[in-house]
Amino acid sequence: MNIKRAKEEIKHAVQAYLKKDEDGVYEIPAIRQRPILLMGPSGIGKTAVIGQAARECGVGLVSYTITHHTRQSAMGLPFIKERQFGGKTYSVTEYTMSEIIASVYECMDRTGCSEGILFLDEINCVSETLAPAMLQFLQCKRFGNQEVPEGWVIVAAGNPPEYNKSVKEFDMVTLDRVRRIDVQEDYSVWKEYALRRSVHEAILSYLELRKENFYRFRTDGYGKSFVTARGWEDLSEILKVYESLGIAPDSELMVQYLQDEKIAGDFADYYELYQRYRKDYGIGEILEGNLPEEAPARLAGAPFDERLSVTGLLLGSLHGDFAGYYEQNRVTGLIHAALVNLKERLSGGEEFDLVMRELTEGMEQEIEREKQRPDNQEEVRIRQRATRLLASMRAQVKQSGVSGADACFERMRAEFARVTDERLARIRTAGERLARAFHFLETAFGTGQEMVVFVTGLTTDFYAGEYLADNGSEEYDRYHKELLLHDRKDDLLRDLKGFREGTV
Repeated sequence: MNIKRAKEEIKHAVQAYLKKDEDGVYEIPAIRQRPILLMGPSGIGKTAVIGQAARECGVGLVSYTITHHTRQSAMGLPFIKERQFGGKTYSVTEYTMSEIIASVYECMDRTGCSEGILFLDEINCVSETLAPAMLQFLQCKRFGNQEVPEGWVIVAAGNPPEYNKSVKEFDMVTLDRVRRIDVQEDYSVWKEYALRRSVHEAILSYLELRKENFYRFRTDGYGKSFVTARGWEDLSEILKVYESLGIAPDSELMVQYLQDEKIAGDFADYYELYQRYRKDYGIGEILEGNLPEEAPARLAGAPFDERLSVTGLLLGSLHGDFAGYYEQNRVTGLIHAALVNLKERLSGGEEFDLVMRELTEGMEQEIEREKQRPDNQEEVRIRQRATRLLASMRAQVKQSGVSGADACFERMRAEFARVTDERLARIRTAGERLARAFHFLETAFGTGQEMVVFVTGLTTDFYAGEYLADNGSEEYDRYHKELLLHDRKDDLLRDLKGFREGTV
């Protein structure tokens, strides 16, 4: 199955394993809660979806790469203890708490989550001395004489032997005690994730043309050559930073991430063309309303790769607008919620400075909790920005010299108006730029295949979907209908609502 379906299986397992009866007892006893074993190629996102599943289920997460552990750290260190047996005293060996088990308890104390996922990566690559302990762990959910706390679901991951020389095969006895899920790479699923993560538009445009290069693994007389989803995502990050620094990436950089010289060289050539198209067609000018007169006719007569690349450039630029709107919208919502709380407490007779200090401290504590969740940089950044803005608004009130609950709150409302003005400006700017992109593509292609690619790209982009669901677009609705996509709009909007509520 693909990684998206695997994540759903993990979420369903967590929900089922943690379901309790009316007496508060888990309906599936721990002995019947089979650990989940994800098996699949390296770099397709097995580790990432564990964090996503834990976050979406609202449970804790403890993650370990088991190859980093020795038998002592997993089992605990031995020590001698005297015990009485049959009236006689004997020296017996006991163990300190396993570092892994201790981390579960630490997570419970730090996050307040009494239930969670304990994830062990590279489970089938452990050392010979640790292998028996791992088998015991999968079969009995314990290290030595220490059990995994109740309410913690075990998930493990490993690679098939063709991807890792250190792999050890599990015997039938062990496999009969786990839920094995074999995961395969799937570009269409990864693309959804990549759009949410704002992966560089050149990479997405390239892979639309060369889907066969998304994931490759081959062995020849010169050794192993491979390209993984992880490689593309990490390359995206360095490309964006290089561009901001004015450093020109080349094939020598690409091959450091795409460890297949042929694919790395092919992408390097495409990246160079992609940047040239951005300049030659004046993508920024098109979206700002300064359409070069010759651009539509020139693009209409260009090769398909070039037409698709320019369409990708437009989608990539608009993606940034929509992502900016999403962040501003979230920040505005967080500050609005804080002001509603402020008004209620001021109406109850509390002091302005005291309430504001407690609100700010509460938001800062929430940021620290969010930092504990893996792969959560966007949420942390949004909450940090909202907290800074709220603190700045409070400082402006103090500098103004106003006093009294009503006067202070009215000044906070005035400061908040600036935040809402920025949100409205982002809505207006994104809408205007979207309309200009539609006009350009219509001039060049009418309702041809390129327009289908553009509309489909907007439909599958999480941030574009958020914008369209909240604000709409006359051009988008019209082309949706003309391109026979209109019937899918209700499904799209339901999906968008599901994303926001965490049900999809």
